[in-house]
Amino acid sequence: MEIFCSKEVSSGLCILSGDEASHCVKVLRHREGDEISVIDGEGTLYRCRITSASPASVSAEIISSESGWGAHPYRLHLAVAPVKNNDRYEWFIEKACEIGVDEISPIIGSHSERKIFKTSRAEKILVSAAKQSLKGAVPQIHEPVSVKEFILAYGDEGDSCDMEAVQGPGPLKMIAYCFENEDYPRISIRQAMERYDGNEYIVMIGPEGDFSPEEAGLAISRGFIPVHLGDSRLRTETAAVTAAEAAYFRWMQ
Repeated sequence: MEIFCSKEVSSGLCILSGDEASHCVKVLRHREGDEISVIDGEGTLYRCRITSASPASVSAEIISSESGWGAHPYRLHLAVAPVKNNDRYEWFIEKACEIGVDEISPIIGSHSERKIFKTSRAEKILVSAAKQSLKGAVPQIHEPVSVKEFILAYGDEGDSCDMEAVQGPGPLKMIAYCFENEDYPRISIRQAMERYDGNEYIVMIGPEGDFSPEEAGLAISRGFIPVHLGDSRLRTETAAVTAAEAAYFRWMQ
């Protein structure tokens, strides 16, 4: 199934431009009258018929639409520290999209080896992965922020985590780290999800050097549940994909 992506959808028309138009006309050899499938990146699939075609721009009239195409029944936000090898982080982005993720936040911690991350290439990877995995929505990737900034933005002031009462309004916030903390012992991500009756998750995954105790303490003081992902020591990108799979299997019928 050939799928294209366009943000230019209005008045009964889809417009492909740039690489999408070039791929449609020059590579796949589509012409006027051909029917194509187009996602808008927001969750809708359009069945369209091409009315004009050139390598620079393709116009297609909308025949039908399907909202929520390829959607998953939960909402997942992964906050993951960029790793030294950028190819590994791009692998995580692609695989998380294929599994099911809604937002990705690159976070820079005190132990991070990579302090700079550019989102432009990641955005293209996400579009390609969404099309490949038959999803109408393309995950949003945010600009990098520090771990502290992310915690303060998404945590709740004065809301120290309660290990026995993770149910309640709002997303389930979790931080996965490797070291032991006697004051806040970790539970498995599966246990945390089973104790929660909602469908929104935020999971923080640290860099190669892990979160610092200060960063973990701040997260816990803001309502993040400390979790682990099993007995194996996982690379950052593997841990992030494992967290995505935990949400996926929690909701898979």
